[in-house]
Amino acid sequence: MLVRSPQRYLKRNNRTNVRQWKMKDGNQKSEHPIAILRLLPRVRETSAPFNQFSLAWSERRNITLVTYFSSDLNPPKDLTVFEGDGSLPGFFRALRDAVADKEYDIIHAHASHLGLLLIGASLFMRRKFMAGTVFTVHNSYRSYKLRNRLMLIPVFTFFQRVVCCGSASFESFPGFFKRLAGGRLCFVPNGLDIGRIDQAASNTHEYLRNGGFTIVTVSRLIKIKNLDTVLKAFQQSADQTSRLVLIGEGDLRNLLTAEINECGLGERAELKGLIPREKVYEHLLKADLFISASRGEGLPVATLEAMACRCPVILSDIKPHREIAAGVDFVPLIQPDDTPGFAREIKKYRQMSSAKRAEIGERCRRLVEERFSLTTMHKRYEEVYAQVMVKY
Repeated sequence: MLVRSPQRYLKRNNRTNVRQWKMKDGNQKSEHPIAILRLLPRVRETSAPFNQFSLAWSERRNITLVTYFSSDLNPPKDLTVFEGDGSLPGFFRALRDAVADKEYDIIHAHASHLGLLLIGASLFMRRKFMAGTVFTVHNSYRSYKLRNRLMLIPVFTFFQRVVCCGSASFESFPGFFKRLAGGRLCFVPNGLDIGRIDQAASNTHEYLRNGGFTIVTVSRLIKIKNLDTVLKAFQQSADQTSRLVLIGEGDLRNLLTAEINECGLGERAELKGLIPREKVYEHLLKADLFISASRGEGLPVATLEAMACRCPVILSDIKPHREIAAGVDFVPLIQPDDTPGFAREIKKYRQMSSAKRAEIGERCRRLVEERFSLTTMHKRYEEVYAQVMVKY
């Protein structure tokens, strides 16, 4: 593999919107880092394939990204990004230019349609893409729409490794899919970049609560996230000093805005929309409580982020949340549609002393450090990559 020059340069391609920053790894020894081509929908603040799999690994791995859509933000200088334009021709141009740029040890896809397109590209472009392929499943089976479930059939059939984002995601798939993948199917729990959170914490000024009580939810504003239950539970439990902050964007924004007004919550419930991740951490660091009433998840990173911020959590009783709460007694699990149950837990935490909430927050933090660190996730994926590379 070509040894990169230490000099950084920016290269633009006339056919594809390409932004490339290349640098020799000053720490590399006689062997170069493995070259990874990562396929993801887009580069954005909330993207796990970008944040956990690329950004946090970029200084130690030779990573190139191919996106289907144009990016929502500028990648850092040590990542190479070939951008699509939201169309099939645009994606295939980006993929073609990426594979012409260098050879890769691993091609890692993070969305069902991108996995399917890679399989198609291996046929039409006459390239043996499938030899070193890994696919990560970022949701439970029930969270996928029918079309995505159908696209996963060839993915489970042809990819060399299919990795679920947690044991709950793995267990959610029917036997048909497990038989398709056989021994190529495994799970690696999502990890969290705790260092990034701690950096945000070091820049966050002490928060003066003034007797208030702040609840935060971080979620896409879509039906499966069950945000109407969160709003109703907040309405039933709240006093005039309580505040609900919903961070995220989605199709239900207008409906939720109307519901906030109908419930008479006024300024006590606020839709923040999409905000930079460091701003999300600031809200979580200042929050008294985090709530997720979701009906379906993969392994919920936002919940882990809240816990790493030492924020107590109330979660819906679904398998991915049970995976997080396994063996502990400080994470309440409530049935997704049990609005009174969520309201009772909110009241309990509001009436709890700040010292007791802080103690629970510390226990949440330790749980994430012990079970869901990014270091552990990366180590497991290194093992997956090694297994795939040995086979070819």
